[in-house]
Amino acid sequence: VLELPETGPTVKAGLYFLLPIVVLMWCLIVERFSPGLSAFWATMLMIVIVLTQRPLLAFFRGSGLQGQLKRGLSECIDGLAHGARNMIGIGVATAAAGIIVGTITLTGIGPVMIEFVEFISGGNLLAALIFTAMICIILGMGLPTTANYIVVSSLMAPVVVALASANGLIVPLIAVHMFVFYFGILADDTPPVGLAAFAAAAIAKSDPIRTGIQGFMYDIRTAILPFLFIFNTELLLIGIGTWYHLLFVIVSATVAMLLFAAATQGYWLVKSRLWESLALLLVAFTLFRPGFWWDEVFPPTEVLPATSIVEQAASAPENGRLQMIVQGETLDGKFMTRTVLLPLGASGDGEARLRDAGLEIRVEDDKVFADNVMFDSDAQKVGIDFDWEVVNLQADADRPPKHLMFIPAFALLALIAWLQRRRKSSQAATPQTA
Repeated sequence: VLELPETGPTVKAGLYFLLPIVVLMWCLIVERFSPGLSAFWATMLMIVIVLTQRPLLAFFRGSGLQGQLKRGLSECIDGLAHGARNMIGIGVATAAAGIIVGTITLTGIGPVMIEFVEFISGGNLLAALIFTAMICIILGMGLPTTANYIVVSSLMAPVVVALASANGLIVPLIAVHMFVFYFGILADDTPPVGLAAFAAAAIAKSDPIRTGIQGFMYDIRTAILPFLFIFNTELLLIGIGTWYHLLFVIVSATVAMLLFAAATQGYWLVKSRLWESLALLLVAFTLFRPGFWWDEVFPPTEVLPATSIVEQAASAPENGRLQMIVQGETLDGKFMTRTVLLPLGASGDGEARLRDAGLEIRVEDDKVFADNVMFDSDAQKVGIDFDWEVVNLQADADRPPKHLMFIPAFALLALIAWLQRRRKSSQAATPQTA
């Protein structure tokens, strides 16, 4: 009879294998490396771990080092061979997905999808995100994980970026990719083509459709999280300045997730009443995105005239960014309005910094236009085109920290806790009848 090893000792013995994942996330989120370069450094660390784990274990345990390095080298070679064999299936799936991506590029269906989602959403960003999520679920049905990501990221990620920019929201690419990939993977448990539901039904010997429906009802409760990635990028460790800011975000997000689970299951300290569940949802939402309420009281940005673009570029910090609203006509004759974030290099003269970013401007009747946009420059990459008008500039407003909204949120949470504890005490004091 085969027995599974104990969970605790097994996990503790292999905790160092999590280090490459930590390096991967650090390179992606903090250092902002490309996915390929991030995966390279994570892979290199894994190779170092495999080569050195046997000699290090032998050294700390006081046993002989003879043959341990050779054993580590042998395990590394075997691991590379097994990885190459396992990549065959992924390579086939990726190649098939590449055909889909090539078709999207050649047929121009990407801009069509943007127009379609924008049309059915009526220009509302939240509605557009909901429709995008539904399309990602449909696209992800029946696809393995790697092919799923390639399809939804190539087809739907540009949709989210374009619609967010049109609504004045600058969204980091990693947040967009997390959004579309989340809903693409959610298709694995969405009937009638939920692959994970069919696999779980085979193990449990249950009906696949009923299993898929039940699993989808569990999964859809977490569908709020990808939306929070878009509107509160601090949850992806973007914009974190200090260690206590990081700790603050982790604790508040953890509390919010627990409260969200308690609200959706209708039970916290005792069985919740309807208004208590709604209040818990309100508290969880406030902890997840305190800026939603704070922006109603204190505008997040200050609007500056476009004619001050040279002065603002000169006063921006080194390697800072200049946020602006631009509008103009595209090559296909469509009038567009976008919010862009233009990267600036080293400190210096404003016109020189704009020129280094690939943007040359001209002023006509107190209006600022892009007189020239250099090919493959930062200005072109963020979406500025020739002869587009710079409508205005936007700078971060000087306002109190948004986390002050946590005070009324926790006050409401304390009230709910007090009511539920009192109700729990009264229920315990009530004698049970046979």
